[in-house]
This record gives sequence, structure tokens and C-alpha cells, in this order.
Amino acid sequence: MNSPTPANARISIIGAGPGGLTCARILQKHGIAVTVYDRDPDAGARDQGGSLDLHEEDGQLALREAGLLAEFFALARLEGQEMRDIDPSGRVVAHHLPDEGETAAPEIDRGQLRDLLVRSLAAGTVQWGRALESVGGPSEGPRTLTFTDGTTVETDLVIGADGAFSRVRPAVSSATPRYSGVSFLEAWFDDMETAHPELCELVGKGGAHAADGERGLFAQRNSGGHMRVYIMRRVPTDWLAASGLRPEDTEGIRAHLLDTYAAWSPRMLRLITENDGLYVDRPILALPVPHTWEHSPTVALLGDAAHLMPPLGVGVNLAMLDASELALALVGAPTVDDAVHLYEKSMLPRSADTARKLEGGAEFLLAAPGPDEIEPPRQGRH
Repeated sequence: MNSPTPANARISIIGAGPGGLTCARILQKHGIAVTVYDRDPDAGARDQGGSLDLHEEDGQLALREAGLLAEFFALARLEGQEMRDIDPSGRVVAHHLPDEGETAAPEIDRGQLRDLLVRSLAAGTVQWGRALESVGGPSEGPRTLTFTDGTTVETDLVIGADGAFSRVRPAVSSATPRYSGVSFLEAWFDDMETAHPELCELVGKGGAHAADGERGLFAQRNSGGHMRVYIMRRVPTDWLAASGLRPEDTEGIRAHLLDTYAAWSPRMLRLITENDGLYVDRPILALPVPHTWEHSPTVALLGDAAHLMPPLGVGVNLAMLDASELALALVGAPTVDDAVHLYEKSMLPRSADTARKLEGGAEFLLAAPGPDEIEPPRQGRH
């Protein structure tokens, strides 16, 4: 089968996260038809995660290509760029306070970013409640998308933007995510200014990181008076069951954490004990480094589907850069196959280089900050 021109191709994006939606927006901006399929029943079906810092050189660049940079800055929190390193006693050992008007990496809630991107698309672009089961058909196309409800769709290009456990990835790669040995336990805090003023003072308006070499905390202010704290530890994947705990046993988990962090000051322990609601276990996974695959003219991967890495502030930014480059390649190339080749020529080396630099990076999150460190690692759920 000859590869079709992008303008005449049936293009399907799996996953309505920042990467998939950015790709769809840029394609539509240039008059190329696209459909996005997502397993969520609707845009507000679940919590989208914490705050993201979008960088000038990738995430913001992609939003500029999408024509959405002004709308982003209307929502972004410049003050969220404040970052603190704190030791286990609660003493601030390093502090980055952004300059007036600094725009290097403003923060935005993941849900706000998703809503911005969804609103930018033509009505009906995103088909909600469509969970992909598998990708079939020959490599040269057309491909058959089979959904869990038994329906199928024929497509000329399937773009896997469906995250760590991508259902598109197996069409080109047998790689699966591996556990890093480090797990995050996410805790939520509400009504910060009124209910948790002491923690506002400790964390500031952006984020704060503390670690002692074996365990760590990362606190991150969100919009609307909310905050998330990621309790970071080196544990086996089954640590909850091995400790005789269940995910809904908030008091039991809290007691376990207080024992684990017993050497930390009472002020720091409030970041563990004053949360509103359940703890959420989030083991940190990564794909093998480097992750490559044999080229297919009908499948493209972006973001975590292509290069899942530890959460050191690059995941969403790389996904959006991938999305922009893939969309622009489709805009300018004579065939879909040419576009995928052009995209992979830049994306694969870039992601491999970044993945090598971040390999084992989850361990870095537990390292006590050295005297020469200016700011802690930026963290955003990927």
C-alpha cells in the first residue's frame, strides 16, 4: 500500500493527554483532519494530577505552534516558579525566587492545561469512552483499532499518546515499563491559606523538596488553594501489602510513615500527617534506555508511550514537543510515511539522550541536597 498524503489520511490519536491534544490542535490549525480517542468517559471524569512547569524551549514552544500561548499565560502561575530546598529539620538550605515577570517555567494545573487544549479543538474531535484494546493490521496499513467495547476503526496512521501502559506501543515494540525501585505516595491538601497556613509558610508559593538520602518529600502548590505532597521512598512494589496495609487504611499508612520519617522534625512531618483524604501509591516506572523500534509507516509514538522516564520535570514538556514536531512533519511532508520518518529522526535521538541523563533519576530525588545546589528537581506527574 502506498502511503497517503497527510491531507487525505485517516489519522487517529490514542490518548487525550497534553501530548495527544497538542498534536491534534496543531494538525487542525493547519487543516488536517484528526480524531482523538480516550478511555475516560468525559473530560472531567477523574483527577488529572498535579501542577506542571512548562518550559520555554519545549512545552511553551509547542503551545506557541498551537496558537495557545496567550491563553496559557492567562492561566499560568508565575509565582509557582519559586522553589525551596529544605532539610529534614525544616531549615531552608536553598531558595529560588523568580524574578519579576520571569517566564522560564510557569506552573499550570494539569487539568487546566487539558481543558485549554480540549476547548481549542473542533467539536467532536475527542471521542470519550473509547478505550483501545489493540492495534491490528499490516505495518504498511491500513491499521485496525479494536476498542474494548468491541467496535473497530480503520486508520492510516495511529499515534500512540496513551502513556506508560500504551496499547499502541506493542504494535512496534515489545518493551514494557520497569519499576525504578522508588515509589511516590501522593497526599492532597485543601484550603491551604485557611486550613494549613503553617505549611504555606514552609513551602512558599511554588514547590519545596527535602531528602535525607533514604527518603524524601516534594511539596507542590496547585491552583485553587490546593497542594500535593509526594512522599518518596525506596520500597518494593508490594510495600503496602507487605506492611499489612490497604490503600484505604489512611490512619495505618500515616502511622507507618511517621515511623519511617521518625528522625524528621515535627514541622516537616505535618507534610505527611495533615493531608485531606487518602494517600495514593504511585510507583515510579521507566522504559528501557534507549527505547527504539523498527520504523512503521502507520504508527508513531510520543510522550510516555515512546520514552517513559522518572518524573524530573521533563515528561509533559517532551510529550508536547514530540506532538508539535510530529504534527508539523505531517503538515509539511508529502506522505504520512515521510512524516513519521522525519519525526523519528529527531525524536528518537533526543529522547534517548534525555533518558540516559535521567536514568536512575528517581534515586536523585532521595539525595540530600548538596551545598552547591540552587534548586530541587522540578517534578510534574507524567
